Amino acid sequence: MTATPTVKIKLVRSPIGTKESHRATVRGLGLRKINSVSELQDTPAVRGMINKISYLVQVL
Repeated sequence: MTATPTVKIKLVRSPIGTKESHRATVRGLGLRKINSVSELQDTPAVRGMINKISYLVQVL
């Protein structure tokens, strides 16, 4: 059994004042408040979302 690879991301900056699409991406990744952590499957789609808002999040 192979475990699916996951990636943990943490919201480190507030999305207030950012583009609406960037705020939607933050919500799409399951992040709500500052310092909230979300563990997601490591897929190209998720990697693209992380890349789009890289200035707001930290990969753990």
